[in-house]
Amino acid sequence: MIKSDVILVTGMSGAGKSVAMHALEDAGFACVDNLPSELLLDLLRLERHRTVRRRLAVAVDVRSAGSLPLLLPLLTQLRADGVAVRSIFLDANNEALMRRFSETRRPHPLRHDEEPDPGANEAHRALLDAIAIERALLAELREQSTVLDTSLLRPAQLRAWVRDLVNVDANELTLVFESFAFKHGVPSDADFVYDVRVLPNPYYDRELRPLTGRDAPVAAYLESQPEVLEMRDQIAAFLRRWVPSFGADQRSYLTVAIGCTGGQHRSVYMVEWLAREFAANGQVLKRHRELGVTTAFAQKP
Repeated sequence: MIKSDVILVTGMSGAGKSVAMHALEDAGFACVDNLPSELLLDLLRLERHRTVRRRLAVAVDVRSAGSLPLLLPLLTQLRADGVAVRSIFLDANNEALMRRFSETRRPHPLRHDEEPDPGANEAHRALLDAIAIERALLAELREQSTVLDTSLLRPAQLRAWVRDLVNVDANELTLVFESFAFKHGVPSDADFVYDVRVLPNPYYDRELRPLTGRDAPVAAYLESQPEVLEMRDQIAAFLRRWVPSFGADQRSYLTVAIGCTGGQHRSVYMVEWLAREFAANGQVLKRHRELGVTTAFAQKP
């Protein structure tokens, strides 16, 4: 398996870059935080002269805003030179970011209050403005990166997702199946979203209610429903037709999100089945956001 020589960690302030970098450090990466973009090539040249080669993780964020325009051309150059580099963009919705800044009482790096002690409304508005400016500055980089939506993730989940992600081949398309609950919001990193709330719900069976879509009795119940099989096969047929085209388009990461009401039964079953169905064809990751289940990894033999 070809793993990335360089992992670039970037994204929104408050989205979990510190957690991700700690996970990579624990996984054996040499980590460099807040490196100005213009120094990235110098760092790689120094690494080439080391006797023992290391895997690098470099965090770049809006604190180095002046050098951000240099970053995308540098990534293009590195990939053209044969360096396996994967850019991971950590994102979160505004509500989650606002809550995290409030809990930690840390100022946003782009927030500049004119008054030394602004009122609550002014501070709230200033933080929202800073987040909006940051999104605009990072929009192009986000489009060129693997996006992880951390809005509803606990730190342990994010650490596991990052560890599994960096252990797949950066040069081959990775197909991600993720279950979620619509009542908690659609994952912002999803490329395709399927709504399975129209299917029969095991929740209304008292024996099945405490179980999940990973349990055999729930799977048996759902597979006895013709409409479940029909939707399952239609989703699979669509993906078989179009996933190869995304791979041919040099995409490295494609997320298919399956949602139901609570993210416990129908969406979980569908993700489990699709992950097994496609595992023989390439790199597959599966995630169950609401269950707190860490990423599982499957790979073709």
